[in-house]
Amino acid sequence: MATSPPYPTHPGDPTGGAALRHAHWWQRKWVRYGALITLLALSGLVILALVRQQTGTEGFLVGLGLAVLPVPLLMAAFRWLDRVEPGPWRNLLFAFAWGACAAALIAIIANSFATKWIATATADPTSADTLGATVIAPIVEESAKAAAVLLVFLFRRRDFTGIVDGVVIAGVTATGFAFTENILYLGTAFGTDQLSGHGGIASVTAATFFVRVVMSPFAHPLFTVLTGIGFGISALSAERQHVRRVLVPLSGLLLAMGMHAMWNGSSTLGEYGFFAVYAMFMVPAFALLTWLVIWTRQRELKTVREELPAYAVAGWLAPTEPYVLGSMRARRMAREYARRQFGGRAAARAVSQYEAYATSLAFLRRRGRLGRANADFVVRERELLHELWRRRDVARPALDHAARMTAPPVPVTAPPWPVYGVYGYPPHPVQPAQPTVPYPAYNPYRT
Repeated sequence: MATSPPYPTHPGDPTGGAALRHAHWWQRKWVRYGALITLLALSGLVILALVRQQTGTEGFLVGLGLAVLPVPLLMAAFRWLDRVEPGPWRNLLFAFAWGACAAALIAIIANSFATKWIATATADPTSADTLGATVIAPIVEESAKAAAVLLVFLFRRRDFTGIVDGVVIAGVTATGFAFTENILYLGTAFGTDQLSGHGGIASVTAATFFVRVVMSPFAHPLFTVLTGIGFGISALSAERQHVRRVLVPLSGLLLAMGMHAMWNGSSTLGEYGFFAVYAMFMVPAFALLTWLVIWTRQRELKTVREELPAYAVAGWLAPTEPYVLGSMRARRMAREYARRQFGGRAAARAVSQYEAYATSLAFLRRRGRLGRANADFVVRERELLHELWRRRDVARPALDHAARMTAPPVPVTAPPWPVYGVYGYPPHPVQPAQPTVPYPAYNPYRT
């Protein structure tokens, strides 16, 4: 169980002075980054060549221009969900690149191979296409997208602390995958229109754009978010709950595959099958998951308000900071104040980092209090406190300003007895101002 942190000595080494073992060459950070970037770059080049081969150069450019339209909106939505404890941009860039390059490449190759094999084995190409769309594609595509969530969960465990993190990583991965898939579908539709001579609203391109970009830009993110929720619940589980930590993500993946299969199979249900599935299942599921994620975000803010007062009592935070950090409006006001008063974007970035580290500290303490902390709880707590203390000079005045601006008004009524300076009694003479001595900043490290 976590307790209030003591007043430690100055942390020259956040790791507590523990000696680091010599890392093998394949464990070095630059080797891992280099291998990952190379893999994603090669996947991107191959997928680019495959899509361009199927759509043609003109079709590829048209598909690219139309497919990119929903991407900023979806990325902004997932980034907004992640504002309580924003993860590093490198995780989001990796997730998007994996979905757009690696997962899309795996899906194109595996789906094509499986569909051709089924068509050869059954001598029925029509049934093979239907089976491939409703069974093979959901399994392959959701597994390929889930691989990105699994990699972040395993290798960026400190950035993966709950359901919102799982939703964001899964959603961004699916956004990248849908981006590449939309290029392929829209480019192919444009090529079909070029051959048939159709154009305008009655064209195949317009119909494809309406279905995939206007009506269902959230389809792929909605499927994969179920997998992300499973990993998020696993992240909240204790280390000793091995069965739960494995079964919950697998259950989320199976649900994602099932919803994906139902969505793909809606086209086989007749003329209005797609609209029926869209109205009866997709829209309610999207609304339910949106409510769940927003509710989880509010729970995270509540956790910040409940866990951080222990650090305020110990002297690490100002008394008002837990309540300011538990309000998104107050956080924004603190960043804006720092930008105006303390040096522009650099100061605002420092306050934003202070808010993120404080939120991580609150989540860490909650896991420790519930008995779900990892073995490195003390080291991680010390690192977060160290990062907060480094940014206190800019963050504390900004957060104090936000606290004063967002404090609820307190009604003041005049007392029934006379008060000097109010009912005709002369006020006390004003004493000359005494020179003030600046109060030294309190440093828990030196206590």
